Amino acid sequence: MTVPALQLLDTPARPRGSLVLRVPPRPRPRADGAAPIWLDLSRLLWRVFRGTLTGVDRVELAYAEHLLMEAGDRLRFIAFDYRGGFGLLPHARTSALVRAVGPAWQAGTLPRLAPQALALFAGSLAHWRAPPALAQGAPAPVYLNVSHHPMAHTEAVACLLRRSGARLVPLVHDLIPLDWPEYVATAETVRHRRRMRTISRHASAVIANSTATAALLRPLLPPGLPLLAAPLGVAPRRAAPLPTGLGDTPFFLCLGTIEPRKNHLMLLHLWRRLAEATPGPVPKLVIVGNRGWDNEQVLDLLDRCDRLRPHVLEMGRVSDGVVAGLMDHARALLMPSFIEGFGLPVAEALARGTPVLCSDIAAHREIGGQAPEFLDPLDLLAWQRAVEDYASPTAPRRAAQLRRITGWEAPDWPSHIDAVLGLVDGLSPVE
Repeated sequence: MTVPALQLLDTPARPRGSLVLRVPPRPRPRADGAAPIWLDLSRLLWRVFRGTLTGVDRVELAYAEHLLMEAGDRLRFIAFDYRGGFGLLPHARTSALVRAVGPAWQAGTLPRLAPQALALFAGSLAHWRAPPALAQGAPAPVYLNVSHHPMAHTEAVACLLRRSGARLVPLVHDLIPLDWPEYVATAETVRHRRRMRTISRHASAVIANSTATAALLRPLLPPGLPLLAAPLGVAPRRAAPLPTGLGDTPFFLCLGTIEPRKNHLMLLHLWRRLAEATPGPVPKLVIVGNRGWDNEQVLDLLDRCDRLRPHVLEMGRVSDGVVAGLMDHARALLMPSFIEGFGLPVAEALARGTPVLCSDIAAHREIGGQAPEFLDPLDLLAWQRAVEDYASPTAPRRAAQLRRITGWEAPDWPSHIDAVLGLVDGLSPVE
Protein backbone atom coordinates (compact mmCIF):
# COMPACT_ATOMS: atom_id res chain seq x y z
CA MET A 1 0.00 0.00 0.00
CA THR A 2 1.55 3.30 -1.07
CA VAL A 3 0.64 6.95 -1.08
CA PRO A 4 -0.24 8.51 -4.44
CA ALA A 5 2.60 8.84 -6.95
CA LEU A 6 3.91 12.23 -7.94
CA GLN A 7 1.59 13.48 -10.63
CA LEU A 8 1.59 16.12 -13.34
CA LEU A 9 -1.86 17.46 -14.12
CA ASP A 10 -1.56 19.20 -17.46
CA THR A 11 -4.97 19.99 -18.92
CA PRO A 12 -8.47 20.35 -17.46
CA ALA A 13 -10.29 18.80 -20.43
CA ARG A 14 -9.13 15.19 -20.26
CA PRO A 15 -11.01 12.44 -18.38
CA ARG A 16 -10.04 12.06 -14.75
CA GLY A 17 -7.95 8.95 -15.28
CA SER A 18 -5.83 10.50 -18.03
CA LEU A 19 -4.94 13.64 -16.12
CA VAL A 20 -2.18 11.92 -14.24
CA LEU A 21 1.28 11.36 -15.69
CA ARG A 22 4.14 9.89 -13.72
CA VAL A 23 7.07 12.25 -13.35
CA PRO A 24 10.21 10.54 -14.69
CA PRO A 25 13.51 10.76 -12.80
CA ARG A 26 14.93 14.22 -13.21
CA PRO A 27 18.13 14.42 -15.28
CA ARG A 28 20.65 16.50 -13.36
CA PRO A 29 21.23 19.73 -15.33
CA ARG A 30 24.67 21.18 -15.82
CA ALA A 31 25.34 23.58 -12.96
CA ASP A 32 26.54 26.29 -15.33
CA GLY A 33 23.34 26.16 -17.39
CA ALA A 34 20.69 25.65 -14.74
CA ALA A 35 18.27 28.40 -13.78
CA PRO A 36 18.93 30.09 -10.43
CA ILE A 37 16.32 29.35 -7.75
CA TRP A 38 15.19 32.14 -5.42
CA LEU A 39 13.38 30.56 -2.45
CA ASP A 40 11.18 32.98 -0.49
CA LEU A 41 11.82 32.77 3.27
CA SER A 42 9.63 35.72 4.33
CA ARG A 43 7.27 33.63 6.43
CA LEU A 44 9.93 31.42 8.02
CA LEU A 45 11.95 34.43 9.21
CA TRP A 46 8.85 35.93 10.78
CA ARG A 47 7.82 32.68 12.48
CA VAL A 48 11.30 32.00 13.84
CA PHE A 49 11.21 35.52 15.29
CA ARG A 50 7.85 34.63 16.88
CA GLY A 51 9.39 31.45 18.32
CA THR A 52 7.01 28.85 16.92
CA LEU A 53 6.37 26.99 13.67
CA THR A 54 3.14 25.91 12.01
CA GLY A 55 2.73 23.24 9.36
CA VAL A 56 3.25 25.71 6.49
CA ASP A 57 6.43 27.02 8.14
CA ARG A 58 7.79 23.50 8.40
CA VAL A 59 7.17 23.01 4.68
CA GLU A 60 9.14 26.18 3.90
CA LEU A 61 11.91 24.97 6.20
CA ALA A 62 11.99 21.53 4.53
CA TYR A 63 12.34 23.15 1.12
CA ALA A 64 15.21 25.32 2.37
CA GLU A 65 17.00 22.38 4.00
CA HIS A 66 16.69 20.06 1.00
CA LEU A 67 17.44 22.68 -1.65
CA LEU A 68 20.63 23.55 0.22
CA MET A 69 21.65 19.94 -0.43
CA GLU A 70 20.15 19.46 -3.90
CA ALA A 71 20.38 22.82 -5.67
CA GLY A 72 23.90 23.85 -4.68
CA ASP A 73 25.07 27.18 -6.09
CA ARG A 74 21.76 27.65 -7.89
CA LEU A 75 20.01 28.49 -4.62
CA ARG A 76 19.54 31.96 -3.19
CA PHE A 77 17.14 33.13 -0.50
CA ILE A 78 14.79 36.07 -1.00
CA ALA A 79 12.34 37.90 1.25
CA PHE A 80 9.57 40.48 1.00
CA ASP A 81 10.23 43.70 2.89
CA TYR A 82 6.51 44.46 3.58
CA ARG A 83 7.03 47.87 1.98
CA GLY A 84 6.38 46.57 -1.52
CA GLY A 85 9.78 45.20 -2.53
CA PHE A 86 11.88 42.05 -2.49
CA GLY A 87 15.53 41.59 -1.65
CA LEU A 88 18.08 38.78 -1.75
CA LEU A 89 19.22 37.70 1.71
CA PRO A 90 22.91 37.20 2.63
CA HIS A 91 23.39 33.59 1.64
CA ALA A 92 25.89 32.35 4.23
CA ARG A 93 24.07 33.83 7.23
CA THR A 94 20.67 32.72 5.98
CA SER A 95 21.92 29.19 5.29
CA ALA A 96 23.34 28.99 8.82
CA LEU A 97 20.01 30.03 10.29
CA VAL A 98 18.12 27.50 8.14
CA ARG A 99 20.39 24.70 9.35
CA ALA A 100 19.86 25.76 12.98
CA VAL A 101 16.06 26.01 12.92
CA GLY A 102 15.22 22.29 12.64
CA PRO A 103 17.34 21.13 15.58
CA ALA A 104 16.14 24.06 17.69
CA TRP A 105 12.49 23.33 16.97
CA GLN A 106 13.03 19.65 17.71
CA ALA A 107 14.67 20.50 21.04
CA GLY A 108 12.16 23.20 22.00
CA THR A 109 14.78 25.98 21.90
CA LEU A 110 13.55 27.86 18.81
CA PRO A 111 12.98 31.16 20.70
CA ARG A 112 16.74 31.41 21.15
CA LEU A 113 17.06 31.96 17.39
CA ALA A 114 14.62 34.88 17.35
CA PRO A 115 17.39 37.53 17.64
CA GLN A 116 19.23 35.97 14.70
CA ALA A 117 16.10 35.97 12.55
CA LEU A 118 15.35 39.59 13.42
CA ALA A 119 18.94 40.69 12.88
CA LEU A 120 19.06 38.89 9.54
CA PHE A 121 15.86 40.49 8.31
CA ALA A 122 16.53 43.95 9.77
CA GLY A 123 20.11 43.89 8.53
CA SER A 124 18.92 42.92 5.10
CA LEU A 125 16.54 45.87 5.08
CA ALA A 126 19.41 48.19 5.97
CA HIS A 127 21.59 46.76 3.19
CA TRP A 128 18.84 45.63 0.83
CA ARG A 129 20.18 43.93 -2.29
CA ALA A 130 17.57 44.10 -5.01
CA PRO A 131 17.33 41.03 -7.25
CA PRO A 132 19.46 41.65 -10.34
CA ALA A 133 18.08 42.21 -13.80
CA LEU A 134 18.35 39.28 -16.18
CA ALA A 135 21.58 39.29 -18.17
CA GLN A 136 21.33 38.67 -21.88
CA GLY A 137 21.63 34.97 -22.66
CA ALA A 138 21.40 33.90 -19.00
CA PRO A 139 18.71 31.43 -17.85
CA ALA A 140 15.77 33.17 -16.21
CA PRO A 141 15.69 32.60 -12.43
CA VAL A 142 12.78 30.86 -10.72
CA TYR A 143 11.05 32.62 -7.84
CA LEU A 144 9.89 29.68 -5.70
CA ASN A 145 7.25 30.50 -3.08
CA VAL A 146 5.97 27.63 -0.91
CA SER A 147 4.11 29.43 1.90
CA HIS A 148 1.47 31.64 0.17
CA HIS A 149 3.51 34.53 1.61
CA PRO A 150 3.48 37.24 0.12
CA MET A 151 1.32 36.13 -2.83
CA ALA A 152 -1.45 38.54 -1.80
CA HIS A 153 0.74 41.45 -2.95
CA THR A 154 0.03 41.01 -6.65
CA GLU A 155 1.67 44.20 -7.91
CA ALA A 156 4.82 43.65 -5.84
CA VAL A 157 5.21 40.12 -7.22
CA ALA A 158 4.55 41.36 -10.75
CA CYS A 159 7.20 44.06 -10.31
CA LEU A 160 9.76 41.49 -9.09
CA LEU A 161 9.12 39.26 -12.10
CA ARG A 162 9.18 42.12 -14.56
CA ARG A 163 12.41 43.70 -13.29
CA SER A 164 14.36 40.45 -12.80
CA GLY A 165 12.93 38.29 -15.57
CA ALA A 166 12.18 35.63 -12.93
CA ARG A 167 9.44 33.02 -13.34
CA LEU A 168 7.01 32.37 -10.51
CA VAL A 169 6.51 28.79 -9.29
CA PRO A 170 4.29 28.72 -6.16
CA LEU A 171 3.10 25.87 -3.94
CA VAL A 172 -0.61 26.01 -3.13
CA HIS A 173 -1.53 24.34 0.16
CA ASP A 174 -5.32 24.61 -0.07
CA LEU A 175 -8.29 26.62 -1.32
CA ILE A 176 -10.19 26.53 1.96
CA PRO A 177 -10.68 30.33 2.26
CA LEU A 178 -12.36 30.36 -1.18
CA ASP A 179 -14.37 27.15 -1.17
CA TRP A 180 -15.20 27.04 2.56
CA PRO A 181 -15.13 30.72 3.64
CA GLU A 182 -17.25 29.92 6.70
CA TYR A 183 -14.19 28.30 8.28
CA VAL A 184 -11.88 31.33 8.08
CA ALA A 185 -11.94 35.03 8.87
CA THR A 186 -13.33 37.26 6.12
CA ALA A 187 -9.97 39.01 5.75
CA GLU A 188 -8.29 35.67 5.00
CA THR A 189 -10.76 34.97 2.19
CA VAL A 190 -9.94 38.36 0.68
CA ARG A 191 -6.20 37.68 0.97
CA HIS A 192 -6.49 34.22 -0.55
CA ARG A 193 -8.49 35.55 -3.47
CA ARG A 194 -5.64 37.99 -4.14
CA ARG A 195 -3.10 35.15 -3.87
CA MET A 196 -4.96 33.11 -6.48
CA ARG A 197 -5.20 36.18 -8.72
CA THR A 198 -1.40 36.59 -8.49
CA ILE A 199 -0.84 32.93 -9.32
CA SER A 200 -3.33 32.85 -12.19
CA ARG A 201 -1.84 35.95 -13.80
CA HIS A 202 1.86 35.43 -13.22
CA ALA A 203 2.79 31.80 -12.48
CA SER A 204 4.85 29.82 -14.98
CA ALA A 205 3.99 26.54 -13.22
CA VAL A 206 2.22 25.59 -9.99
CA ILE A 207 2.77 22.92 -7.33
CA ALA A 208 -0.10 21.44 -5.30
CA ASN A 209 0.37 19.39 -2.13
CA SER A 210 -2.19 16.76 -3.17
CA THR A 211 -4.32 15.71 -6.11
CA ALA A 212 -7.33 16.85 -4.04
CA THR A 213 -5.94 20.39 -3.93
CA ALA A 214 -4.89 20.23 -7.59
CA ALA A 215 -8.38 19.23 -8.71
CA LEU A 216 -9.84 22.30 -7.00
CA LEU A 217 -7.06 24.54 -8.26
CA ARG A 218 -7.08 23.50 -11.93
CA PRO A 219 -10.20 25.53 -12.95
CA LEU A 220 -8.62 28.70 -11.54
CA LEU A 221 -5.50 28.44 -13.72
CA PRO A 222 -4.95 29.24 -17.40
CA PRO A 223 -5.36 26.19 -19.68
CA GLY A 224 -2.11 24.33 -20.20
CA LEU A 225 -0.27 25.84 -17.24
CA PRO A 226 1.89 23.04 -15.74
CA LEU A 227 0.43 21.83 -12.44
CA LEU A 228 2.39 19.33 -10.36
CA ALA A 229 0.60 17.40 -7.60
CA ALA A 230 3.24 16.08 -5.20
CA PRO A 231 2.57 14.88 -1.63
CA LEU A 232 4.58 16.63 1.06
CA GLY A 233 7.31 14.62 2.70
CA VAL A 234 7.27 13.23 6.22
CA ALA A 235 10.42 14.17 8.09
CA PRO A 236 11.72 11.83 10.82
CA ARG A 237 11.37 13.15 14.37
CA ARG A 238 13.19 12.14 17.52
CA ALA A 239 10.67 11.60 20.31
CA ALA A 240 10.89 13.53 23.57
CA PRO A 241 9.68 12.05 26.88
CA LEU A 242 5.97 12.23 27.60
CA PRO A 243 4.85 15.37 29.46
CA THR A 244 4.32 15.08 33.19
CA GLY A 245 0.83 13.92 34.06
CA LEU A 246 0.26 11.43 31.27
CA GLY A 247 2.35 8.50 32.46
CA ASP A 248 0.48 5.23 31.88
CA THR A 249 -2.88 6.94 31.26
CA PRO A 250 -4.40 5.89 27.90
CA PHE A 251 -4.85 8.97 25.72
CA PHE A 252 -5.85 10.08 22.25
CA LEU A 253 -4.10 12.89 20.39
CA CYS A 254 -5.71 15.69 18.37
CA LEU A 255 -3.16 17.80 16.48
CA GLY A 256 -3.82 21.13 14.78
CA THR A 257 -4.82 24.73 15.36
CA ILE A 258 -8.06 25.01 17.32
CA GLU A 259 -10.39 26.41 14.68
CA PRO A 260 -13.89 25.52 13.41
CA ARG A 261 -12.87 23.36 10.43
CA LYS A 262 -10.82 21.06 12.69
CA ASN A 263 -14.04 20.00 14.46
CA HIS A 264 -12.75 20.09 18.05
CA LEU A 265 -16.31 20.80 19.18
CA MET A 266 -17.44 17.29 18.26
CA LEU A 267 -14.53 15.73 20.15
CA LEU A 268 -15.24 17.75 23.29
CA HIS A 269 -18.91 16.74 23.25
CA LEU A 270 -17.76 13.13 22.75
CA TRP A 271 -15.46 13.33 25.77
CA ARG A 272 -18.20 14.83 27.91
CA ARG A 273 -20.40 11.86 26.98
CA LEU A 274 -17.56 9.50 27.93
CA ALA A 275 -17.09 11.25 31.26
CA GLU A 276 -20.80 10.97 32.06
CA ALA A 277 -21.38 7.40 30.83
CA THR A 278 -18.13 5.48 31.38
CA PRO A 279 -18.16 3.58 34.70
CA GLY A 280 -14.37 3.08 34.77
CA PRO A 281 -11.38 5.30 33.93
CA VAL A 282 -11.85 7.68 31.00
CA PRO A 283 -8.99 8.00 28.48
CA LYS A 284 -7.57 11.48 28.13
CA LEU A 285 -7.93 13.71 25.10
CA VAL A 286 -4.66 15.58 24.44
CA ILE A 287 -5.09 18.66 22.24
CA VAL A 288 -1.96 20.12 20.64
CA GLY A 289 -2.28 23.41 18.75
CA ASN A 290 -2.76 27.10 19.34
CA ARG A 291 -6.18 28.63 19.85
CA GLY A 292 -7.34 30.07 16.56
CA TRP A 293 -10.24 32.02 15.13
CA ASP A 294 -13.98 31.96 16.02
CA ASN A 295 -13.92 29.34 18.79
CA GLU A 296 -16.34 30.64 21.40
CA GLN A 297 -18.13 27.33 22.01
CA VAL A 298 -14.92 25.28 22.02
CA LEU A 299 -13.14 27.68 24.37
CA ASP A 300 -16.15 27.76 26.71
CA LEU A 301 -15.97 23.97 26.98
CA LEU A 302 -12.20 24.00 27.53
CA ASP A 303 -12.30 26.79 30.10
CA ARG A 304 -15.59 26.28 31.92
CA CYS A 305 -16.73 22.65 31.68
CA ASP A 306 -15.93 20.94 34.99
CA ARG A 307 -16.85 17.50 33.63
CA LEU A 308 -14.19 17.78 30.93
CA ARG A 309 -11.36 19.28 32.97
CA PRO A 310 -10.00 15.98 34.41
CA HIS A 311 -10.08 14.28 31.01
CA VAL A 312 -8.81 16.90 28.52
CA LEU A 313 -5.26 18.23 28.37
CA GLU A 314 -4.76 21.33 26.20
CA MET A 315 -1.05 21.79 25.48
CA GLY A 316 -0.95 24.64 22.98
CA ARG A 317 1.88 24.50 20.46
CA VAL A 318 4.78 22.24 21.38
CA SER A 319 8.04 21.18 19.74
CA ASP A 320 8.37 18.43 17.14
CA GLY A 321 10.03 16.17 19.72
CA VAL A 322 7.05 16.41 22.08
CA VAL A 323 4.62 15.75 19.22
CA ALA A 324 6.61 12.67 18.23
CA GLY A 325 6.55 11.35 21.79
CA LEU A 326 2.81 11.91 22.04
CA MET A 327 2.20 10.12 18.75
CA ASP A 328 4.29 7.14 19.84
CA HIS A 329 2.17 6.60 22.95
CA ALA A 330 -1.31 7.66 21.80
CA ARG A 331 -4.01 5.05 21.35
CA ALA A 332 -4.76 6.86 18.08
CA LEU A 333 -4.52 10.22 16.34
CA LEU A 334 -7.94 11.86 15.97
CA MET A 335 -8.45 14.07 12.89
CA PRO A 336 -12.19 14.84 12.50
CA SER A 337 -11.60 17.86 10.20
CA PHE A 338 -14.31 18.99 7.82
CA ILE A 339 -11.75 19.91 5.18
CA GLU A 340 -7.96 19.69 4.69
CA GLY A 341 -5.59 20.48 1.88
CA PHE A 342 -3.24 17.60 2.69
CA GLY A 343 -3.60 16.20 6.21
CA LEU A 344 0.05 16.13 7.25
CA PRO A 345 -0.65 14.85 10.81
CA VAL A 346 -2.28 11.75 9.31
CA ALA A 347 0.87 10.98 7.33
CA GLU A 348 3.13 11.71 10.30
CA ALA A 349 1.15 9.44 12.61
CA LEU A 350 1.05 6.56 10.14
CA ALA A 351 4.79 6.96 9.54
CA ARG A 352 5.34 6.36 13.25
CA GLY A 353 3.00 3.36 13.32
CA THR A 354 0.27 5.20 15.21
CA PRO A 355 -3.36 4.34 14.37
CA VAL A 356 -5.47 7.11 12.87
CA LEU A 357 -9.18 7.84 13.15
CA CYS A 358 -9.95 10.58 10.63
CA SER A 359 -12.78 12.22 8.76
CA ASP A 360 -13.80 10.73 5.45
CA ILE A 361 -12.59 13.54 3.19
CA ALA A 362 -10.62 13.48 -0.07
CA ALA A 363 -7.28 14.65 1.36
CA HIS A 364 -7.33 12.03 4.13
CA ARG A 365 -8.30 9.27 1.70
CA GLU A 366 -5.48 10.28 -0.62
CA ILE A 367 -2.69 10.30 1.94
CA GLY A 368 -3.98 7.52 4.18
CA GLY A 369 -4.90 4.95 1.57
CA GLN A 370 -6.45 1.90 3.22
CA ALA A 371 -4.65 2.26 6.54
CA PRO A 372 -6.77 4.61 8.73
CA GLU A 373 -10.38 4.33 9.77
CA PHE A 374 -12.52 6.95 8.02
CA LEU A 375 -15.55 8.35 9.83
CA ASP A 376 -18.23 10.92 9.03
CA PRO A 377 -17.11 14.10 10.85
CA LEU A 378 -20.72 14.69 11.98
CA ASP A 379 -21.37 11.16 13.31
CA LEU A 380 -20.58 11.59 17.00
CA LEU A 381 -21.81 8.10 17.90
CA ALA A 382 -19.51 6.46 15.34
CA TRP A 383 -16.55 8.39 16.76
CA GLN A 384 -17.55 7.45 20.30
CA ARG A 385 -17.69 3.75 19.42
CA ALA A 386 -14.29 3.97 17.72
CA VAL A 387 -12.68 5.74 20.69
CA GLU A 388 -14.15 3.22 23.10
CA ASP A 389 -12.83 0.35 20.98
CA TYR A 390 -9.35 1.83 20.53
CA ALA A 391 -9.00 2.69 24.22
CA SER A 392 -8.47 -0.97 25.07
CA PRO A 393 -4.86 -2.16 24.67
CA THR A 394 -6.11 -5.47 23.24
CA ALA A 395 -8.81 -4.08 20.94
CA PRO A 396 -9.12 -6.24 17.77
CA ARG A 397 -10.22 -3.16 15.81
CA ARG A 398 -7.04 -1.27 16.70
CA ALA A 399 -4.88 -4.35 16.06
CA ALA A 400 -6.39 -4.64 12.57
CA GLN A 401 -5.34 -1.09 11.73
CA LEU A 402 -1.83 -1.72 13.07
CA ARG A 403 -1.56 -4.58 10.58
CA ARG A 404 -2.75 -2.34 7.74
CA ILE A 405 -0.20 0.33 8.66
CA THR A 406 2.66 -2.10 8.01
CA GLY A 407 1.83 -1.89 4.30
CA TRP A 408 1.66 1.92 4.18
CA GLU A 409 4.63 3.85 2.78
CA ALA A 410 5.34 7.43 3.80
CA PRO A 411 5.98 10.13 1.19
CA ASP A 412 9.48 11.56 1.49
CA TRP A 413 11.01 14.98 0.95
CA PRO A 414 13.79 13.93 -1.46
CA SER A 415 11.19 12.59 -3.91
CA HIS A 416 9.09 15.73 -3.56
CA ILE A 417 12.04 18.08 -4.09
CA ASP A 418 13.30 16.01 -7.02
CA ALA A 419 9.90 16.31 -8.71
CA VAL A 420 9.83 20.07 -8.08
CA LEU A 421 13.32 20.50 -9.56
CA GLY A 422 12.18 18.44 -12.53
CA LEU A 423 9.26 20.83 -12.98
CA VAL A 424 11.53 23.85 -12.65
CA ASP A 425 14.16 22.50 -15.05
CA GLY A 426 11.47 21.65 -17.58
CA LEU A 427 10.35 25.28 -17.95
CA SER A 428 11.34 27.11 -21.08
CA PRO A 429 14.60 29.11 -20.63
CA VAL A 430 12.83 32.42 -21.25
CA GLU A 431 9.21 33.33 -20.70
